[in-house]
Amino acid sequence: MRRVPGRRNYPTCCGPTEPRKNSNGRNPIQAYIWHLSAIPTEVGVTSIRREAFHDKSNNQQLRVNLDCLDEVRDRASDRIAEYQKKMTEYYNRRVRLRRLHVGDLVLRKVTTATRNSTQGKLGPTWEGPYRVTHYSRQGSYHLETLDGKALPRPWNIEHLKKYHQKV
Repeated sequence: MRRVPGRRNYPTCCGPTEPRKNSNGRNPIQAYIWHLSAIPTEVGVTSIRREAFHDKSNNQQLRVNLDCLDEVRDRASDRIAEYQKKMTEYYNRRVRLRRLHVGDLVLRKVTTATRNSTQGKLGPTWEGPYRVTHYSRQGSYHLETLDGKALPRPWNIEHLKKYHQKV
């Protein structure tokens, strides 16, 4: 292994003998030293912001801003509430309610729990038909088979679709 003063000493078989360079062509140490030696632009050329800064008026303006903070929060919460109201109205305009009546025939979506594993992905996605026996609350239906055997739990309307018999 070669020893070079001021550099990391890696074995020549395991890595570089100096730090990697950045996109600007300097290694991290050189970039840091260059950054320290650079003269900020504010020293030579002042900006309008620095010229117009007055410590007393700045503190006074900060106090005014803190006093108005509650009003700003109230306006922001009003805008959020208005936005949410508009989004709710837009959604409710476009939603289409589906209702089933007692006695309607429906198909039930096959879930992973009820799917026959031997059929694979080419198995049916809907099973049935089933008859609606009871409507408990909005979107929740109790079903029974055509033989009259009731299913153990209610099903949501998302997992049901109306069955149309061929004539």
